[in-house]
Amino acid sequence: MKAMVYSQYGPPEMLSLQEVPTPSPKDDEVLVKVQAASVNSWDWDLLQGTYINRLIFGGFSKPKLRILGADIAGQVEAVGQHVTQWKPGDAVFGDLCQGSWGGFAEYVCARENALARKPIDMTYAQAASFPQAGVMALQSVRDKGKVQAGQQVLINGGGVGTFAIQMAKAYGAEVTGVDRAEKFDMMRSIGADHVIDYTREDFTAVPNSRNKQGYDLIIDVVANRTIFDYQRALSPQGIFVMVGGTMGSLAQAGFIGPLISMTGRKKLGILAHEPNKDLAALIALFAAGKVIPVIDKPYPLEETAEALRHLGEGYSQGKVVITMGEDR
Repeated sequence: MKAMVYSQYGPPEMLSLQEVPTPSPKDDEVLVKVQAASVNSWDWDLLQGTYINRLIFGGFSKPKLRILGADIAGQVEAVGQHVTQWKPGDAVFGDLCQGSWGGFAEYVCARENALARKPIDMTYAQAASFPQAGVMALQSVRDKGKVQAGQQVLINGGGVGTFAIQMAKAYGAEVTGVDRAEKFDMMRSIGADHVIDYTREDFTAVPNSRNKQGYDLIIDVVANRTIFDYQRALSPQGIFVMVGGTMGSLAQAGFIGPLISMTGRKKLGILAHEPNKDLAALIALFAAGKVIPVIDKPYPLEETAEALRHLGEGYSQGKVVITMGEDR
């Protein structure tokens, strides 16, 4: 089979299209013929070899995961002998981050419980866009943020942000989206009431012309402010959820955030992502027309390096998707 493989950390040029053996499913796995796979910031971090990912996955000198790609959608090709939920021909999607990844390839093995059935009216590209970013957004908005109608919500950047904006609107919040100015039209089209260009304005500077009392919820996907900036920007009982960010920001949120939370009414912390937990809820939101994946651009498998570069440079408007077959 064809796959995008890398053996050294570095820029997207480290990826090359190679012929590799098709994997065989273990007893509790299925072999999936990949129709689409989405690119996440986690793929970019693994490619770059950030310290935290070398620590999590091993491979301090060179990567252990040679094929990136966690979010996939496709058709079941074969099943392990203990698999009862799936059969060949089933259309499925899911997040393989708790397994061996490998989605940027024509075939990949996945654990039986890492997959959900793809709805007929959801394209493979849409299905591949949902698992990681969609689950993180839902867990941030609904579970950690406990969003209610009328609240002020600020969402900063990323593919997670395109889902979180729609979800916060579905719960009745007034939403402010933060990103580059060229993404304003896209953010407004999915429900943002206000938009901020982070290159021109400090979105943690509250009060301002849009918000006098602070935000009831801040979700930051690319956090690069101090924990005290977020604390200042929250309403008296506001919640800050860090989904991703720099090592310094993550360390502050992990250590100082709980201390602030214990000594006051504001709550600040990091999202503890639970992969694939809420795929059924995402399917329901999609079926109701409340959350539709925003797809920036599809790329063929051989252009995966360019897709990663597009994402890594911060210009993608929505999810970047690798397509390898028909989209239904």
